[in-house]
Amino acid sequence: VAEKDNFDSYLKEIQSFTSELLIPNEDLLEEKSSVPEKVLKKIKDIGLFSISIPKEYGGKEFTMEEQVLLTFEFTQASAVFRSIFSTTIGLCSQALLDYGTKQQKDSYLPGMARGDVVGAFALTEPEAGSDAGSLKTTALKKGSGYIINGHKKYITNASFADVFLVMARTDPQSKSGEGVSAFLVDSKKQGIEISLPAKLLGQKGASACEIIFNDVFVSVDDLVGGVEGNGLKAALRGINHARTHVAATCVGQAIRLINEMIPFALGRKQFNKALADMPTIQNMIADSYVEMNAARSMTLEAARLFDSGDIPALEISSAKYFASEMVSRVADNALQILGGAGYLEDNVITRMYRDTRLFRLYEGTSQIQQRAIAKSLIKNYRDRK
Repeated sequence: VAEKDNFDSYLKEIQSFTSELLIPNEDLLEEKSSVPEKVLKKIKDIGLFSISIPKEYGGKEFTMEEQVLLTFEFTQASAVFRSIFSTTIGLCSQALLDYGTKQQKDSYLPGMARGDVVGAFALTEPEAGSDAGSLKTTALKKGSGYIINGHKKYITNASFADVFLVMARTDPQSKSGEGVSAFLVDSKKQGIEISLPAKLLGQKGASACEIIFNDVFVSVDDLVGGVEGNGLKAALRGINHARTHVAATCVGQAIRLINEMIPFALGRKQFNKALADMPTIQNMIADSYVEMNAARSMTLEAARLFDSGDIPALEISSAKYFASEMVSRVADNALQILGGAGYLEDNVITRMYRDTRLFRLYEGTSQIQQRAIAKSLIKNYRDRK
């Protein structure tokens, strides 16, 4: 009961934080293309970097269901705010929790929980995205460590991360994921080049960079778990963690879009009546709400299954796929309801229309999710035969 009261209290705190600080700073974020320092400090102070990390490392240790409920709230503001801590609470910390050595956990997780150590997940390459097993970055054994060479692309938070979770091939002869290992690499190490953040279509202020590794030496102690060949396995739970959070983010964004489209439809009059009283507009509002609520239910179900221990990959892919497609449709409905005003650059609907397009691309494209869903269903059917 005490833990539930604690979570309920924190949820209300995040609701207030979103409405009183995050949303009012969206315009400044868009203008400066960076998260204001006062907002970043508050994100750390309020504990959003710690929501998934166990209490023994200074975290809040919320369940996935609780994390999803929180995400529904803070992602009603610009999704860029979430991106600041998303890689730390999901992909990076989860890999450490699942496969890291005691020394690695003790070294990184407390700092991650405080927001003092920001992680970036370095998997994607110019020729390896959805096909993670084809990556070309190498980490070759030399003396007491490894030499990393390679090129990473579209790496979220790379411009200000303290540590990279780098996927690199330790077995050059292997052409599959079995020869891939995970390394914790200090972002300040000699031989690392980080590009300026790319100019993005949406989510202005989010950081996505290229990273070049030129003969970067890392100690054997930086090999996650101390075992070669476990890189993609170490990433698996983190990737599914991230996909669940992306689905929840899409729900939060859709809630905000619905809350923006209704007041406009009530205030705008055509043919002597409010747009909100026109059946065609009502249909768009209704469809938006129903689809948002369906995505919400799918995401919560995936989160509950995640909390049970096994990775519910089918349910997570289903939620991520449906929610990311859903929020684009809701954004399109919102823009359509606004009419010409929806095509002006200086309004929230236009920004969110651009921002939400990314969700169908990262953490596995819609096509990758469809493939995963179909393969899982077909395998389950064959296994029953």
